[in-house]
Amino acid sequence: MTAAVDKAAPVAANRERARSLAMLAAIWGVLALAPFWMPYLGGYTALGTRVLVLGLGAMAVNFLLGFTGVLSFGHAAWFGLGAYGCGLFLKFIAHSTPLSIVAGTLLGGVMGAILGALIVRRRGVYFAMVTIAFGQVFYYIAFQWSSLTGGDDGLRGFQRAPLDLGFTTVDILYNSTAFYYFVLICFAAAAAVMGFILRSPFGRTMLAIRENERRARFLGIPIELHIWIVFTLSCFFMAFAGSLYALVNNFADPLGLHYSQSGNFVIMAVLGGMRKFWGPLLGAAVFVVLQDYVSSLTVNWQFFIGLLFVVVVLFFPRGLLGFFQQRVQS
Repeated sequence: MTAAVDKAAPVAANRERARSLAMLAAIWGVLALAPFWMPYLGGYTALGTRVLVLGLGAMAVNFLLGFTGVLSFGHAAWFGLGAYGCGLFLKFIAHSTPLSIVAGTLLGGVMGAILGALIVRRRGVYFAMVTIAFGQVFYYIAFQWSSLTGGDDGLRGFQRAPLDLGFTTVDILYNSTAFYYFVLICFAAAAAVMGFILRSPFGRTMLAIRENERRARFLGIPIELHIWIVFTLSCFFMAFAGSLYALVNNFADPLGLHYSQSGNFVIMAVLGGMRKFWGPLLGAAVFVVLQDYVSSLTVNWQFFIGLLFVVVVLFFPRGLLGFFQQRVQS
């Protein structure tokens, strides 16, 4: 009996590894070929670009919520700061797309690190409410400082610049397909860093904190320090997504910092599956496509997204990706 179990364990592990590699290949295949198959389904390339950017934002929220168990309802602040930082850099400092992304990412990430140090000892609803409060502070600053941010009209007057690679120039301003692949490369780099962190010993401590914070503390893990690091990394990922979003629209507005946008990111993560690495991307795809289609039919599109969210929470507690994986395994 023991020998049979010993032989079955490696077989099951190999089967699970093969299934994971097949799913990973399928995901990247779908993303790489999206500009070619989306038009046949009534979509368009810019829609796929929005899915990638908002999916990265949802994955940043999930990095904190799904893998550490800390809920932030103000993460849109770092998304919006990344967008404004990117836009302001392009408009006033230098017409360089890569440098503008770096500027936006640093602005949102550094501000998140500073404020995260102030709230890291809060837990549960208190942590969530404090993040909302800080997020709304940034929202009203952007709304009122119209001389710099454009106020309610948003920040305009900038546009993404073509990429000069030395041996050639890639037009990402007017060529939507080229810009999609540029965003895909950025998304892949961020996802690779995120995946590396989650597979590292630090990532294991994140899971330990999520499962039982008190036991993790007894094991000698500095909880507050780890949560601050995770929060800071999540803010950098979110600001990176915000910088890309400013380039998608050549525009940044205060609604990108509003708590309702934070709620949208949480909805995307829950729809796809909070504790799944790729779940938020699937949730973002469903959210963005449904929003794009239903909003063309009725102004009450939020009702249908809310209804879908309720259905998923009630009947698919592991999210859509968790449900699909369970069906495949069974």
